[in-house]
Amino acid sequence: MDKQLDKFLEKNLEEIITLDEFKNKLKTKKQLRIKYGVDVTNPMLHLGHAVNLWKMRELQEMGHKVVFLIGDFTSLIGDPTGKSKTRPQRTKDQIESDAKEYQKQVSKILLTDKKVFEVRRNSQWFGKMKVEEFLSILSMVTHAKLIQRDMFQKRIKEGEEIYMHEMLYPLLQGYDSVVLESDLTIIGSDQLFNEMMGRFYQEKFGQEPQVIMTTTITPGLDGKEKMSKSLGNFVALTDSPKEKFGKIMSIPDDLIFQYLKVYTDLDSEKIKELESKVKKGDNPRDAKVVLAYEVVKKYHGEDDAEKEKNNFTDVFSKGGVPDKMPEYKLKSKETVIDVLLNSKLVASKSDARRAIEQGGVSIDGEKVTNINAVATPGILKKGKRHFIKIK
Repeated sequence: MDKQLDKFLEKNLEEIITLDEFKNKLKTKKQLRIKYGVDVTNPMLHLGHAVNLWKMRELQEMGHKVVFLIGDFTSLIGDPTGKSKTRPQRTKDQIESDAKEYQKQVSKILLTDKKVFEVRRNSQWFGKMKVEEFLSILSMVTHAKLIQRDMFQKRIKEGEEIYMHEMLYPLLQGYDSVVLESDLTIIGSDQLFNEMMGRFYQEKFGQEPQVIMTTTITPGLDGKEKMSKSLGNFVALTDSPKEKFGKIMSIPDDLIFQYLKVYTDLDSEKIKELESKVKKGDNPRDAKVVLAYEVVKKYHGEDDAEKEKNNFTDVFSKGGVPDKMPEYKLKSKETVIDVLLNSKLVASKSDARRAIEQGGVSIDGEKVTNINAVATPGILKKGKRHFIKIK
C-alpha cells in the first residue's frame, strides 16, 4: 500500500489541499468517497479529462469508491468557468442522452464494480429542495466571496453581464460535496474555486472537509490553449487508434516530453533517455512515434499500437499510401471543395478553402492550387494523414 501511495503522489498532481488531511483520512482505513462531478454539456471526453480519471482509477485499485455525480440539475444552469458569456441552457432530454454517453466513456477507464463505483444525480436533492432550505444555504455565503471568481471579475472588466443563476453555480457544486459526504475530489485547477466552496459548506454542516487534488494541465495539440472540445485541439477517448496516433504525430515538438510524462505509463528513466537523445541531435520525430505508440497502447492495447506504428512508418516516413482507405463516389462537376466537405475531411467550406490555399490538398501527388478545381478520380490526400480514394 505504501508503494502504491508513493506512486500515486509522484505523478500528475500539482497541488493537494491538504496532504496531511489526505494521509489522515487514509490512516482511518475507511473506504474514501471520491467525488467526480460532471455537467453533461457535451459527451466528449479527451486525454485532458483522462488525467483525472486515471488518478481516480489508482485510488479505486486501492479499494476506494468513485461517486460519479451527473450534474443533471446544474447542467440546466451551466458552469460559467472559463466563459466570457452565459452558456446556453440545455433541455432535460439533451442532458439525459448525454449523461448515458458520459457513463459509457468513463467506463473505458474507471472500474464500474458497485464496490468501487456509485452513480448519483444532483437532481435527486436539488429537484426536491424546499425554498426555505435553499435560502438557508444561500445565507451562508456573501456576495463579496462569490464575486472573487476570476471569470466574474473578467466579465465585470469587459462590461459583460453576470446572471444570478451563474452566481449560484459554485454554491450548488459546493453543496453537492455535503450531500455526497465527499472525502476527496480530483480536478483541474479551473474548478478549484467551486470545490473550495465544497470544503466551506462541509465545515458549515459539521463534516470533515474534502481533500482537493489538482492535476497537471497540458496545452492542446496546437501547443497553445488547454485541450478543449470547442477549440478542437484534443485527442478524444472515442477516437480510433489511427486517429489517436495521427493526432499525436501532429503536435509541436516541444510538447513531446510533457505528453510522455502526463499521458503515458512509460517509465520516467526511459523518458529521460529519449529526451537526452533528442538534445544530442536525434530526430524528435522518433520520440514522437514512441509517444503516439504509448498513447494508443494505453487505450487500445499493444497490437493496435504496433499496427499504427507500422502504418505510419510505411505511409508517412516512406512516402507511401495506405492499403485501405475510404472511397468516395464522384458526382458530375463536383469540386475538390465539395469532395472534402461531403467526405467530412473538413468541417466547412472555409476550412476546405484554407487547406487548399495552404498547399495541404493533393490528388495523385499533385497539389490542388485552384479553390474552384473540379475533382477527378484518384487518391486525394489532405494534410499528412487523411486519404480518400475518389472513384
